[in-house]
Amino acid sequence: MHVHILGICGTFMAGIARLGKARGWRVTGCDAHVYPPMSDQLRDDGITVIEGYDPAQLQPAPDCVVIGNALSRGNEAVEHTLDNGLPYLSGPEFLARHVLPRYKVLAVAGTHGKTSTSSILAWLLEAAGLEPGFLIGGIAHNLGVSARAGNGPFFVVEADEYDTAFFDKRAKFVHYRPHTLILNNLEYDHADIYPDMASIQWQFHQLLRIVPGNSLIIAPREDEHLQQVLQRGCWTPVEYLTRSPAAHGWYARDISPDTREFNVAFGDRDFGRVRWGQTGHHNIHNALSAVAAAHHAGIDPPAAIAALADFKGVKRRLEVIGSGRGITLYDDFAHHPTAIATTVQGLRGTVEDGGRIIVILEPRSNTMRLGVHQQALAPALSGADAVILYQPPDLPWSLQPVAAALPCPAKIYDTIDAIVAHTAQSARTGDRIVIMSNGGFGGIHARLKEALFNDDA
Repeated sequence: MHVHILGICGTFMAGIARLGKARGWRVTGCDAHVYPPMSDQLRDDGITVIEGYDPAQLQPAPDCVVIGNALSRGNEAVEHTLDNGLPYLSGPEFLARHVLPRYKVLAVAGTHGKTSTSSILAWLLEAAGLEPGFLIGGIAHNLGVSARAGNGPFFVVEADEYDTAFFDKRAKFVHYRPHTLILNNLEYDHADIYPDMASIQWQFHQLLRIVPGNSLIIAPREDEHLQQVLQRGCWTPVEYLTRSPAAHGWYARDISPDTREFNVAFGDRDFGRVRWGQTGHHNIHNALSAVAAAHHAGIDPPAAIAALADFKGVKRRLEVIGSGRGITLYDDFAHHPTAIATTVQGLRGTVEDGGRIIVILEPRSNTMRLGVHQQALAPALSGADAVILYQPPDLPWSLQPVAAALPCPAKIYDTIDAIVAHTAQSARTGDRIVIMSNGGFGGIHARLKEALFNDDA
């Protein structure tokens, strides 16, 4: 069978390619922008990637065309597929039809933390010797790839609420039919496709409608938006994450000041103490969700706690990409105000006296570009000691009000060169510099790393 993937270099679609290859099929694909790390992963897997969407690549016709959700009508390859009656599927439908039926699916949904929680959960299953399959929107250092077929009975999938394809406007996650479902949290996002919170909650309600009654849902008790979804209709047992020992559910107690140590408890039972390298209350939340889901898969919590100590994090999730002269440079995927705030908060506990947290932010997501989060940006960034904002030429609103509302020094630049020059000149010993963007940010990561550390031995 020959599968050709349109838009193959996205993390999700590159994962689909790997899973098709694992089935023994011939897999090829194309994209407008062929770039690492996914292009490297595809090359290493022996998957041919073509630059651009010339319809000639669909001759002779493949057995199936998988169309990514970034593509729409008017794309040359899409029009050729439709005009010639070629069989086509969306990525989620391909996954549901050709990969997931042999597994018990553990799905991780929610606005924030999907990639981290999915990575932690896959690692807990891996450490238990269960050899899970997985498809995750990032690369965990413990796992090395974003997708794998696996040899065990379980498959972990990052269950995105974004729409499936131009021909299927349901959320991706309704295709996955989970046996275990984590609902991490729910906030307004994806303003390019959802007009309001109610429309997102409707999609989550559709997800709950397909979770079997003999399965399990894991959700935070204190999340108002998720509680509204659950109250609308839920036919599956729910285990709650709670902030208080008084409420029956999973919770963390005796959290250390740097948040790298905490005890995992359920009700009145304490399972032991986590000591790991991750920081922030959001990562504690992610770990609790993963431990609860792993428990549903048959892993005793003490074993999961032991495995957490060896979890090495996820690329682009507060990932250290350089250090020297007492300065640490991080890459972080945060692009929603809540994620920005929790990342800064998590880093704060690791900063020594005299050190600063400096945030360099690119407002790149569709929701951010639409200006939906303008008012929330300054409060989200207020925990930093200095902020550098990138004003791209095509951003339709000004970052000046954000900078003016910040309680810390803030600079706005309209070129990457200017940001690199200013940061390299002003950085000092003890600084933690965090680049926040859900894209490549004009190659700033490598350029700033060189500017800061190229003189180090």
